[in-house]
Amino acid sequence: MTLRVVFMGTPDIAVPSLSEILSNGYEVVRVYTQPPRPSGRGQKLTKSPVHQFAEIMGLQVETPDSFRKSKVIDELEKLQADVACVVAYGQILPQRALEAPVYGCLNLHVSLLPRWRGAAPIQRAIMSGDKQTACQIMQMSKGLDTGDILLSEIIDIADDDTAGSLFRRAGQIGASMWPRTLAALGRGGLVPTPQSGEAIYAEKISKAEARIDWSRPAAELDCHIRGLNPFPGAWCEFGGKRVKIHFARVESGSGQPGEVLDDQLLIACGAGAIRVIEIQGPGKPKMSAEDFLRGQAVSKGERFA
Repeated sequence: MTLRVVFMGTPDIAVPSLSEILSNGYEVVRVYTQPPRPSGRGQKLTKSPVHQFAEIMGLQVETPDSFRKSKVIDELEKLQADVACVVAYGQILPQRALEAPVYGCLNLHVSLLPRWRGAAPIQRAIMSGDKQTACQIMQMSKGLDTGDILLSEIIDIADDDTAGSLFRRAGQIGASMWPRTLAALGRGGLVPTPQSGEAIYAEKISKAEARIDWSRPAAELDCHIRGLNPFPGAWCEFGGKRVKIHFARVESGSGQPGEVLDDQLLIACGAGAIRVIEIQGPGKPKMSAEDFLRGQAVSKGERFA
């Protein structure tokens, strides 16, 4: 059975899924992605990664600003698609849109549902010190990430994983799951499994929440920093200016929270200390701590706030 597929996705993590679906011979009749957004210093309108890839592959792309407009869903229904594959699309689909394809809409979500439903599951998993997450393809329903699970792959979270590295790995693992899912769907072999357990929501990361609280234990701050790397970046202040810490290592050491303990950016936490590995000053690119110290004197006893 050859399925007519609609693909919905926007960021880099979604591109491998679209590529895998195409390379396995499925007919992608339309791609939906977020409209071009201002990007870079010049704030030039930039097409999403999925948009750019879809155009290279000769696919028709739609960029509706809202799926709640009747005419948008009218066009989706006219496609007479068998299924919609959704990966980090970035819009809530109303019930009529969910029911437009014959087999509905399937969503790739990176978490062990129902833990970390919502917008930032990868960041939240790392920030909370989780040791495992998952790529799960589920049947989309009206609630936020509440649908039945159709296929699941467990992913171990390494001690040095950042949100960026886990995004990349999850993107590849998730992509490899689509051919199996679509093949099973075509032969009627998918077995839905209802979610069970306590639901925890992965709210969007706020700028204020990204601030480093030096009174927390070093192990917690390590998770906090890695979970916010590369975006939005964990930040603090030094000398009245905002700096971002992108990567650090837990080490022994004690002092007042935020106190610099040596001349190589060992900083005291509520318990233990962290050694800064990668840091970014205001208006500067990300750099090693060694390079940062060449241009910014930081003395033992000074404080990061």
